[in-house]
Amino acid sequence: MKNKAEKKHTAGGYFSERDIKWDKLDNTANLFPVIAGEDMTNVYRISVTLKEEINPQKLQEALDIILPKFGGFNVRLRQGVFWYYFEENGKRAPKVRKEDDYPCRFIVQNKNRSYMFRVTYYDNRINLEVFHVLTDGMGGINFIKELTYQYLRLAHPELKARVGDSLSSETSLNREDSFLKNYKKSHAKGYKSERAHLIKGEKLKKGEFGVMHGFMSVSQLKEAAHRYGVSINEFLVAATAYSIYMEDMHGVPGKRPIRVAVPVNLRPYFNSVTTKNFFVMVSAEFAPEKESYTFPEVLEIVKASLRGQINKEHLEELFSYNVSNEKHLIARAVPLVLKNIAMRYVYTISALANTITVSNIGNLSVKEEYEPYIEGFQAFISVSKGQYLKGTICSYKDTLVYTFSSVLRDVSVQRGFFRLLQQEGIDIVIESNGVYYG
Repeated sequence: MKNKAEKKHTAGGYFSERDIKWDKLDNTANLFPVIAGEDMTNVYRISVTLKEEINPQKLQEALDIILPKFGGFNVRLRQGVFWYYFEENGKRAPKVRKEDDYPCRFIVQNKNRSYMFRVTYYDNRINLEVFHVLTDGMGGINFIKELTYQYLRLAHPELKARVGDSLSSETSLNREDSFLKNYKKSHAKGYKSERAHLIKGEKLKKGEFGVMHGFMSVSQLKEAAHRYGVSINEFLVAATAYSIYMEDMHGVPGKRPIRVAVPVNLRPYFNSVTTKNFFVMVSAEFAPEKESYTFPEVLEIVKASLRGQINKEHLEELFSYNVSNEKHLIARAVPLVLKNIAMRYVYTISALANTITVSNIGNLSVKEEYEPYIEGFQAFISVSKGQYLKGTICSYKDTLVYTFSSVLRDVSVQRGFFRLLQQEGIDIVIESNGVYYG
């Protein structure tokens, strides 16, 4: 993070009042300010459920304590001539509020003390909502875990006496741009740009946002996936594609393929602990060309599609292409207003090339001392252009939560998905935020 002096004009000229830290956006983050708005917020949510009711005063105190330690969250977004950039915020932490509205709403900075995240609570649940420009899901997990630890130490002084009051050794404050560090010069484009099958239909009322959680056993999922020789992630992505094929395409051939966009966390592949965005999208493609497909057939197609893409060489090609474009000298000299037009155009093409996004933030764990207080985690993402239904996978201990987020009134794809899993021997408990029953 670099420093610049904030200067004020006086009769005698300019003087430096204080040093303000500033930082560049990473390669992926550059897109989000351009496309974000009320209908496409680019906000995701990670929630932790405790075994006790939340004390809002202590949650606010916890946020006040940890925010100054996280330079990647303690920023506001500024607009330059050629690029957006981050600037140290320095204001008080945003106010913690009881949840009383639909999730993943657009974060209006001047109504949020210029911060690009919010913290809410409801009963025994803490919600962190993050504008994707700040960080990806792994960076969000890094922050909410530390927020939860601090809260629990305040709520339970005996815990604080036992574990101390410093950041966990597992918590990263690294703000390296791992895209720039690891890219290799000039690769060909690796993304699909042809349009995919899109799920359409009547939408919920403006502002409404549907959430449906399916709670299931990791052990049962492993058993089902093992029968087919696939990973849990491959199993769930294939189940999503098959449900779209059966419920939205009605099991008949289609002109366009079903593509499931799958974000891949790049940190394990490139030895990174950055808290900036560091992921790429791959797409599992299934093109229904014959009269009917069984789930095992779709599973084999999805498995082959994902395994052909999720390797270090191909992932490097994907983000290197993006970084090469950013570093192009001509592009760097183009004013931001013109860059925005170009980025919106490119984004629209890539967005409509996928049917749905299924994001897996993995199996989460917490420090052993905090386990007695924590029930579990949930996560979901906002919808985007052409993708009015999305899926998010999150697990803790033996419970996996698959969450559908949607602005469509019809829930046949969700029903088909959970019904398929039950037919595979997986017990499901379903919860929703009630928007479908209004």
